[in-house]
Amino acid sequence: MVPTEVQIPMRDGVKIGVALYMPRTSTPAPVLLAASPYRYDNNILPASPQFLWRETGPIDFYVDRGYVFAHMDVRGSGKSEGEYEFLGVREQEDLYEVIEWLGRQSWSNGKVGGIGQSYYCMLQWFMGILNPPSLACLGAHDGLNDPYRASVYQGGIPGQFFYGYWWTQNRIINRFPANGAPAREQPTDLGLEVERHPCYDDYWRERAAAERLDRIAVPLYSIAVQTKIQLHTRGNIDGFRRARGPKKLRFSTAANAFAAAREFSSVAYHEEVLLPFYDHYLKGLDTDYPRRPPVQYVVRGDQALRNADAWPPAQARDTVWYLNGLASHSVNSLNDGGLSRDLPQGADHTSYSYPDPGWVSGVAGFGPAGPAGGFDPVRRVLTFTSPVLDRDLDMVGFPRLVLHAASTATDTDFFVKISEQMPQSAEERAKGVNPPAQLVTMGWLRASHRQLDPARSTESEPFYSHASREPLVPGRVYRFDIRIEPQGYRFKRGSRIRLEIVNGDSPVTELLWSHYYAPDKIGRDTVYHSTQHPSALVLPTLE
Repeated sequence: MVPTEVQIPMRDGVKIGVALYMPRTSTPAPVLLAASPYRYDNNILPASPQFLWRETGPIDFYVDRGYVFAHMDVRGSGKSEGEYEFLGVREQEDLYEVIEWLGRQSWSNGKVGGIGQSYYCMLQWFMGILNPPSLACLGAHDGLNDPYRASVYQGGIPGQFFYGYWWTQNRIINRFPANGAPAREQPTDLGLEVERHPCYDDYWRERAAAERLDRIAVPLYSIAVQTKIQLHTRGNIDGFRRARGPKKLRFSTAANAFAAAREFSSVAYHEEVLLPFYDHYLKGLDTDYPRRPPVQYVVRGDQALRNADAWPPAQARDTVWYLNGLASHSVNSLNDGGLSRDLPQGADHTSYSYPDPGWVSGVAGFGPAGPAGGFDPVRRVLTFTSPVLDRDLDMVGFPRLVLHAASTATDTDFFVKISEQMPQSAEERAKGVNPPAQLVTMGWLRASHRQLDPARSTESEPFYSHASREPLVPGRVYRFDIRIEPQGYRFKRGSRIRLEIVNGDSPVTELLWSHYYAPDKIGRDTVYHSTQHPSALVLPTLE
């Protein structure tokens, strides 16, 4: 389908390029607006996991059903003038003007809805905050609203995704569009901007829709991808919880970012999930959307869609697992510690030095067979593992780790993972091969960023201010409240719960979302699990 291209003038004279895909109808139609820096020229490519940024959803599907589909290149990208500013205030304000322009056209019925995944969703939060009169609803699928905390500086630790992989990818997309159009150069040095703002300051506050989510008053359908904990999941949960208009939350259980891209591009998904939402609010049709429950969620490992009035469900209760030094004899790691429901007795601690000589790629080392046997990500980290579970355990909500620790350095990092460790045969255990495991969720904290924000932090959801660095006194024991990304997961009977702690991660396991191991990260950390300092993993569970 060939679009009509328009240039819409903004308040400062910059012109924004928009591709209009028009339905075959003579009556005014509702408009779906998708906005990103990915060039609408590239819509001729297939929406496949190979092109992760093709996240508009099926354009032809909506046009065939009587919608105008408007694809906007944000300021400084594609066919739009100006300089790219990564979610800056001018980029946000352009959304207001484009929405109002779309609402005024003779072919428009005056109602505009937001659509799209990832960056497209990130901009929908700002659409709702700005609240232009023509905006009628937001289909916010899989998008963060606090770039500092969600990805760029997770727990205060600089991540590689946005200014490494993502910014390089975006510039390539703009230089080499699929239709052979002229290259668009983007001189913005996003890496330098990130380095200039290591703490949460006005630069990040301007780009955080999370600061103003309570201004969203239009109907919101927030859809979270549970497995994208390293980027977007919390954003959709927070968007749902804090928006003040009519709203619903739904979870997708796509296995990873690639599966999520495939799901959102499929006609079947939109026909079942999003079209009834848009038809109701943009066309006034009687669909099943108003009768859907406020929350539809899935516990991974069970897969059945469950209903609730809120998320986490009200019946979720904290289950405390205390760390201890007792060997589980179920895994080969630096320490093979344990998890127990009983409070530890006496004085006990676990120490490790870093960088570990066995690390090869980040904190991942080789297995017992050496390089020929491949990587073993858990062999050279700290683990604390529960006994075998005698029944299924459903975790739903916000896990957290209360960690008592000290370091020989003035700063250190904590990378925390919760995994389900599967049963293993005695024969395999005797070989020293580690058991199969499934990552459930994870959390991050740089020790110097441990300060909690008293206005937003709660016992179940630690929230860091990231206002400034507070170095450690070497050797002093500190309490760290480490927030872990929200999740719904079923630990199966016969499996174990495993907590992993180390001061880095690996591209072997994190793929696009790893963190570079800096040369100055040298020291020795000690985790305390004693009567005086009872470190504990707290899991919200459905009893």
